[in-house]
Amino acid sequence: MKWKNGAKPLLPLFGERTLLQETADLICELNEQATAGELDHQDEQMPDAGFVDLVRRLDREGKPLVICGDVNTAHKEIDLARPKENENTSGFMPVERAFLDRFVESGFTDTFRLFHDEPGQYTWWDMKTRARDRNIGWRIDYFFVNRPLVPCVEDAWVEMHVPGSDHCPIGLKLAFE
Repeated sequence: MKWKNGAKPLLPLFGERTLLQETADLICELNEQATAGELDHQDEQMPDAGFVDLVRRLDREGKPLVICGDVNTAHKEIDLARPKENENTSGFMPVERAFLDRFVESGFTDTFRLFHDEPGQYTWWDMKTRARDRNIGWRIDYFFVNRPLVPCVEDAWVEMHVPGSDHCPIGLKLAFE
């Protein structure tokens, strides 16, 4: 990815921070994939506390924020094909979902769910089992915005038809006055 407007990463571990038309900050966070049993699910480790502190500080400063990336967690049951079978699987464990609950309660909005409340809309499928062919997936890639940006959100979508990876692209359309 290219840096826009001379922006540089805040910290190497936190991906990219980019100015959007000098109107809002875009912060991308990618988490490494883990499998069940690899994580020590201590709440303070999910995600990196420094990243959370950074986002909360910028939000307190009143800066409009877009937080995006692969968070490797399906937030609600609607966000994966088989929630009951995956209750104890990394990516849908209660502690992971509780973090996203608190994140949303603190003022961040899952932009996709502003427009789409139907099941079967996923962003990741297991390639080993050819799960994409059967749409047995998880929605683990997100665009979140804080309160100042919610009125600017015009659309959010997933492009499940785009092949080539175990993830599909996601999109967000913002309108700034």
